[in-house]
Amino acid sequence: MAKASEIKVGNILRFNGELVTVIEIIHRTPGKGGAFYLGKFRNIKTGKIVEARLGTDEQVEICRVETNDYQYLYEEGDYFVVMDNNTFEQFNIEKSLFGPAAKFLKEGMDVIVSIESEEPIMAQAPNFVELEVTYAEPAVKGDTSSGAMKNITTENGIEIKVPLFVNEGDKIKVDTRTGEYVERVK
Repeated sequence: MAKASEIKVGNILRFNGELVTVIEIIHRTPGKGGAFYLGKFRNIKTGKIVEARLGTDEQVEICRVETNDYQYLYEEGDYFVVMDNNTFEQFNIEKSLFGPAAKFLKEGMDVIVSIESEEPIMAQAPNFVELEVTYAEPAVKGDTSSGAMKNITTENGIEIKVPLFVNEGDKIKVDTRTGEYVERVK
């Protein structure tokens, strides 16, 4: 347990029975009454933002979170199986922890997992992945106005809009946070 005055942005707390990450913490000293902290927290599971007022001596639980690199091995139902690169221990992580980036994972890819009390609480795919184009719509000659895009399908079945010069068999870099095309890989 720690005092509210010890909270820092980025800490993970157990607040009202839920795990939250600190987005903002502001010390206030009003003209009347005692000083307090105004905190803005994001719920790790739901993503919902909560604001709370904490007394300066109020006790909060700062969680000890371990974050490590793991290797994604394969998909198994509602879980992804990952392996610790140091101990070679394998365990399951819920797909939902990866959010929308889960669809971009490929076998052998490194991922980051945060664990609290031996339970995975957050998972992150790499920011960029390289994918092979398995299907590309043919570009129409003369349809080269600036910013013209076409649909392609990648090796893991994801449809993405790309510039007209991307063809079947090319490798492209995709931003897993937005799902958008970044560049063609040579």
